[in-house]
Amino acid sequence: MIKLENVNKYFGDLHVLKDVNLEVKEGEKLVIIGPSGSGKSTTVRCMNFLETPSSGHVYIDGEEMTSHNKIQLVRKTTSMVFQQFNLYPHMTVLKNLVLAPVKLHHKSREEAEELAYHYLDVVGLREKAHVYPTTLSGGQQQRIAIARALCMQTKIILFDEPTSALDPETIQEVLDVMIRLAKENITMVVVTHEMGFARQVADRVIFMADGQILEEGTPDAFFDHPKNERLKSFLGKIIRK
Repeated sequence: MIKLENVNKYFGDLHVLKDVNLEVKEGEKLVIIGPSGSGKSTTVRCMNFLETPSSGHVYIDGEEMTSHNKIQLVRKTTSMVFQQFNLYPHMTVLKNLVLAPVKLHHKSREEAEELAYHYLDVVGLREKAHVYPTTLSGGQQQRIAIARALCMQTKIILFDEPTSALDPETIQEVLDVMIRLAKENITMVVVTHEMGFARQVADRVIFMADGQILEEGTPDAFFDHPKNERLKSFLGKIIRK
């Protein structure tokens, strides 16, 4: 479903991604972990060309992404949930959810609202349809952002540290929604520091540092028998926290 082939990314002289090769199968739940500045978010943002690779190739559902087809290909296949919720504050929750299906996928207003209410039920916030995002807690806003991504009905959802902007009390309500989603046949790529979530949900976990993938494996092998010394050190610090 997703393939990165020898992907490099520079920001000026800073070499952020170094020959990253990665494949994600249809329906797979891939979790990416690593220290800050390791290239995790940039890797995910290269998957939908929010960041254009400096070199290398990105394939989505078998089709190579280029500067010419990126908008059409991303709209068709991929949605994203960001660290910051990026909801339109001047629009109600319902209007936030129906905007893209109507404008981008040309659904009727009625059809888009039906989708919106369905996914508000999925994230447990139907009663918030007619309020404005600023009246909601951070956890509620992120659940609305997940519902918005689901309204696009794409095969792939990318999550870039979706709980990092939340206070500890609201993190779990967002993770619970993502855990439920993981049971669906959606391809999920999640950048996170939530190790419990990674162990529970991931089919595969990847550890990145210094712009490279240093280790990958199933959650049990990854967390119980890490091989890479950098990963052992990282896990020791994270789990102690």
